[in-house]
Amino acid sequence: MKKENIPQDDAKLLEGKTRDLCYAVDENGNYTTGLSTGWDPKNAALQHSLDYFNERAEKVLEKVRAGKQSLLAYQMERRYMDVSLMADYMELTKRTVKRHMRPKYFDALDEETVARYAEILRIDPEELKKLPE
Repeated sequence: MKKENIPQDDAKLLEGKTRDLCYAVDENGNYTTGLSTGWDPKNAALQHSLDYFNERAEKVLEKVRAGKQSLLAYQMERRYMDVSLMADYMELTKRTVKRHMRPKYFDALDEETVARYAEILRIDPEELKKLPE
C-alpha cells in the first residue's frame, strides 16, 4: 500500500484517542510508516466489540439494581476488567475480589479499600458507591 493510500476512515469510536501505525511504501518504493485514523472493517469489528461489552455492563447493572451484585462488579465490567486482572492490581486473591463483587461485602469495605479500587478503575470513590442513573 502506498503511504497516501493509508486508510483514514475515522468512525469516532475512540474519540480520536488513538491512531494506528501502518507500514506503507513511499514514492521511491521504500518501506515507511504512516498513521491511520482507522479503516471500515476494523471500525465495524471494534463497534461490535464495544456493543458486546456495553450489553454485558447493562446486564450487570440490572443485577446491581436487583441487589445481586455490587457496584464494583458494574464498574469493572464497564472498564473491561475481569476478576483476575483486578486481583492482580489490588494484590488480593481472586476470591476476595469476587466477595467484594457482592453487595453485602462491598458495602462493608473500609474507605481505603474503596479508594484503591476507585484509583485502579480511574474513577472517583463516590462514583464507585453511587448507582448510575
